Amino acid sequence: MTTVGHATLAGTTRYRERMRASGLRPIQLWVPDTDAPSFARKLRRQVARLRGRPEERAAFDFIESVQDPGA
Repeated sequence: MTTVGHATLAGTTRYRERMRASGLRPIQLWVPDTDAPSFARKLRRQVARLRGRPEERAAFDFIESVQDPGA
């Protein structure tokens, strides 16, 4: 291992130790790949199913409540 690699590993280890000491634990989170062609197809299909239904307004309200105002 190179010196830079070793320093990075040591820093990461210290960071993780500090985070654990503060009561946190690491997790791995898998999210949809928004660059995948299948993502857009699935999204269009789900939006089409909502169109005109009572749940559509609730879905839009939720999206607006969680969106980043700076985006």
